Amino acid sequence: MNSYREYLKVKARFEVLQRTQRNFLGEDLGPLNTKELEQLERQLESSLNQVRSTKTQFMLDQLADLQNKEHMLLEANRGLTIKLDEISSRNSLRPPWEGDDQQNMSYGHHHAQSQGLFQPLECNPTLQIGYNQVGSDQMSGTTHVTQQVHGFIPGWML
Repeated sequence: MNSYREYLKVKARFEVLQRTQRNFLGEDLGPLNTKELEQLERQLESSLNQVRSTKTQFMLDQLADLQNKEHMLLEANRGLTIKLDEISSRNSLRPPWEGDDQQNMSYGHHHAQSQGLFQPLECNPTLQIGYNQVGSDQMSGTTHVTQQVHGFIPGWML
């Protein structure tokens, strides 16, 4: 008998919750009196305020995170600018964006060589890959002049 009473209480509570949910969704409002409608309105406003408050706090937290990231990026940018200025002053050169292309090109060439990026190749300058040599009688005029200037003739030019 006790469990049947418990069942009826749970069932009644379930029905009340279902009706309240329908009321919150704007359904089945006809049987409600003015006082019940005002209470429902207060509950909805309270819930809406809670949602807005949570949303605002979330957005403020995001804003604070983004401001922290901005600050960190600005500090990193300042540090990189200082390093760039130090390197430029050590090399007694202006940064590449400050003009004088000739100076920048010579710096770039000199810097690359000093870093060991470009090493002279030891090879035979007359090596002609993919070139089928035609008789020397046919090629003697132009070949001789071009070889004196450049040291070799690419096969595609013949």
